[in-house]
Amino acid sequence: MAALSLRHLTPNLSSSPKPLFHPSHLSKLSIPRRNIRSSTSIMASAAKKVLVPVANGTEPLEAVVTIDVLRRAGADVMVASVEKQLCIDAAHGVKILADSLISDCERSDFDLISLPGGMPGSTTLRDCKTLESIVRKQVAEGRPYAAICAAPAVALGSWGLLKGLKATCYPSFMEQLSSSASAVESRVQKDGKVVTSRGPGTTMEYAVSLVEMLYGKEKADDVSGPMVLRSNHGDEYSFAELNPIQWTCGDSPKILVPIANGSEEMEAVIIIDVLRRAKAEVVVASVGEKLEIVASRNVKLVADVLLDEVIGNSFDLIVLPGGLGGAQAFTESDKLVNLLKKQRESNKLYGAICASPALVLEPHGLIKGKKATAFPAMCNKLSDPSEAENRVVVDGNLVTSRGPGTTMEFALVIVEKFFGRDKALELAKAMVFVH
Repeated sequence: MAALSLRHLTPNLSSSPKPLFHPSHLSKLSIPRRNIRSSTSIMASAAKKVLVPVANGTEPLEAVVTIDVLRRAGADVMVASVEKQLCIDAAHGVKILADSLISDCERSDFDLISLPGGMPGSTTLRDCKTLESIVRKQVAEGRPYAAICAAPAVALGSWGLLKGLKATCYPSFMEQLSSSASAVESRVQKDGKVVTSRGPGTTMEYAVSLVEMLYGKEKADDVSGPMVLRSNHGDEYSFAELNPIQWTCGDSPKILVPIANGSEEMEAVIIIDVLRRAKAEVVVASVGEKLEIVASRNVKLVADVLLDEVIGNSFDLIVLPGGLGGAQAFTESDKLVNLLKKQRESNKLYGAICASPALVLEPHGLIKGKKATAFPAMCNKLSDPSEAENRVVVDGNLVTSRGPGTTMEFALVIVEKFFGRDKALELAKAMVFVH
């Protein structure tokens, strides 16, 4: 395998040392912001400030992928709750802990504001007068703004901020959008200072386009390369399968998704989101001592339970997200490793993505005799990397995948193995992942 330069590896190393001081820390200090800016003007000017408002019912995949990708580019992203509390009950039972309340953002200027979709989240964003005021100011001052899924029609369109502009949105909201914008069916549409996009399945393309708007094409390429994004957006997905077996379950598969500090948030959230859309019973378990975890790009997620609470339960599938810090926590958790070993010994299903196949499954003998893939820079840790160039590999009761940009395919393959390809493609089309 060709050696990767450090430049290409670094963006995906979720536990790489954090700087001792970063402009995003300013909001946590009691010292007035204006007094600090003069002494850190170079640092402050380097980090573009981005606002991502969230509400109960926000589509978590759209919010978290956007935040994750922009933070990979070095943006100082403020996740602001438009509710009365920081903890957001996003769609599909995903709990996100915001950085601040929207009222804390009224006096700030942003280089970009990006609205995630989801219902009723988009309606709540629309009805928040503080947010409307912030976005109107953004538009009046000629700074970039963006929205995805239902939000272009429900929020930006309702505020009259798309007049005379080309915009797109989730297919079922296109008629509503056409009354307030020039509606087009692009996966991502840029017109002047506004970027819009169609839905969960276009979020990575959308997020990368926001990086390009803020930082330029070269930076967007630097960020997207290590994520292992698809080049054929909208096409049907494919995967490699060896030693095929029938994946069986009861009425609905019971799936355990462990998370830990340093887990890759977009991988975790995409897996949870997609599998719950397919009506699987997904249990999100924190491997740490608290339900709240701080993921690799500092997105705060709240698990359903602690791992200890479900250690004696039976699961049809255990699936590990990646992220370097999270994978380290997984491999050091005797309880989780024993759970995985019992899963394998019982010929039950298990899987992992990104760093986790190489750092969790391989060292504990859980890939022995099987083909697998992993994050490209870690495939040399696999005892048999012969199938590692595939984006998703299924070998009997094991499923593995490469990285953030392959997570949608990874989750859809799991749906396909449980419910059939027709069901998986129906879901992929509903999410606008495939045409």
